Amino acid sequence: MNKTIKFLINQKDNNKRIDIFLSKNIPEYSRSYIKKLFKRNLVYVNGSISNIASKKIKTKDKILIKLLNENISKSIEPYKLKLNKIFEDDDILIIDKPKGLVVHPGAGNTDKTLVNALMYSYRGKLSNINGSSRPGIVHRIDKQTSGLLVVAKNNLAHSNLGVQFNNHTIKRTYQCLIWGVLRPLKGRIETLITRNKKNRQLMSVSEVSGKKAVTNYDTIKVFNVKNVPKISLVKCNLETGRTHQIRVHIKYKGSSILGDKKYGKKNLKFRKIDNSFFEILSKLDGQLLHAQTLEFTHPVKRKWMKFSSKLPNDFKKLLDLLNNLSG
Repeated sequence: MNKTIKFLINQKDNNKRIDIFLSKNIPEYSRSYIKKLFKRNLVYVNGSISNIASKKIKTKDKILIKLLNENISKSIEPYKLKLNKIFEDDDILIIDKPKGLVVHPGAGNTDKTLVNALMYSYRGKLSNINGSSRPGIVHRIDKQTSGLLVVAKNNLAHSNLGVQFNNHTIKRTYQCLIWGVLRPLKGRIETLITRNKKNRQLMSVSEVSGKKAVTNYDTIKVFNVKNVPKISLVKCNLETGRTHQIRVHIKYKGSSILGDKKYGKKNLKFRKIDNSFFEILSKLDGQLLHAQTLEFTHPVKRKWMKFSSKLPNDFKKLLDLLNNLSG
């Protein structure tokens, strides 16, 4: 049975939008969660279903909402996996995700995800705002991308972090190795990103539709090495967090990340190549993209926090080789 919450509108809330009123009065739930309530006909005004989030409410209106009944513990199979925890308290958990680990269950990945691992240790102790398949998950990074993630252990923390993400006040820095050189060496990429029309598993830049995506980038170093194609080490700061955003924006700029099998060239051929470089390159499993730093205001303690992660072994190994070869 769904839990219900009731409100009687008074004069000070007269003529407000109902979705704004609910967001303010049940702050433990995110805006996206409240949108789901409207879409599923779980919001009632004066006894009638209200599925228009922008509807204006009036004094003495009676509002009833039915909260989604998400049974997390029964919907996900726990999976024993040692997680690299950078930080933990009663409200949040910072995970350093390894390359190859999927964040949450989905098509083709129903078990052995980060969520399954979280359920093994935190059953019933994670936020449920994003539903039964994503307990605690506030944001995600791609399967073959490594680095930092924040997990919410309760709905209040989740809601606050969601606001910070929506307001673009959370700082996320990534490092990647790309083919060639970006021009200019430092800049801002602002586009719309939408599903690729030919392949729905990919994203692409669009001039007419999609969600706004902003990536700020800075070239740290360009490697000019004998018998190795020109390669750049690039730092990216995200203002938004769209699916595959950095990978799509790098492709939009005419390049791709080393090891990226979806957005990079399929068959790389070299006339002459350094053997040590080619050996490491040929063994790469996924793109050399790492979520290196994560900064935000603690959702409960209101303290600014910053976390850092070391480069994974394959990334560091190739970077060290390029530095050595370049002298």
